[in-house]
Amino acid sequence: MSEKEIQDQNIRVVGLSGSLRDGSYSRKAVEIAINGATELGAETQMLDLRDYNLPFCSGTRNVDSQIPDVRKIRSEVEAADGIIVGTPEYHGSFSGVLKNALDLMGFEEFEGKMMGLVSVSGGRMGGLDALNSLRAIGRTLHAWVIPEQVSIPEVHNAFKNDGSLKNAKIQARLVNVGRQVARFAYLHTARQTNEFLQEWEEAPPNPGAKNR
Repeated sequence: MSEKEIQDQNIRVVGLSGSLRDGSYSRKAVEIAINGATELGAETQMLDLRDYNLPFCSGTRNVDSQIPDVRKIRSEVEAADGIIVGTPEYHGSFSGVLKNALDLMGFEEFEGKMMGLVSVSGGRMGGLDALNSLRAIGRTLHAWVIPEQVSIPEVHNAFKNDGSLKNAKIQARLVNVGRQVARFAYLHTARQTNEFLQEWEEAPPNPGAKNR
């Protein structure tokens, strides 16, 4: 699909960074991925958890919804067609602040959305455990988690001063995460695609298939 098709479809992709640290590497990584969606014509927005005063999840959606910033982040994610989630890996999992933000949301915000995953780690093994945990959460929330994901090991040595990555291959993979989220979000919402799926579902069975 072309950039114009994605623009005409009003595809919206948000980035969610699970770090509160100044100069967050997770945020930098998500921003690069978001740029991939922007280049394809999607409307994009970074959601920085430092900008929200989120309480600990009470486990009661109606109670939590009384908090203005909870309503705000829910509405911003719900309005998106695609979500790129980034996190540092802490103790073999993703960050607590991200877990709390996700706990404050649910099916209303994530179901049917395209989801891309990015992680960073201070160690050599990267943030694969964090990615696996987030992938499980995405499936639980009925999001479509794209196959492409990026883990950046030894992240303290990974970035240049201009915010780009020293490793051009990892940079390209991050951009591709954003591109894939935008592309699949377009296909998921495109009228032509939905019409094709409906026609395919309503098509009569192939009588010759029984003889195979």
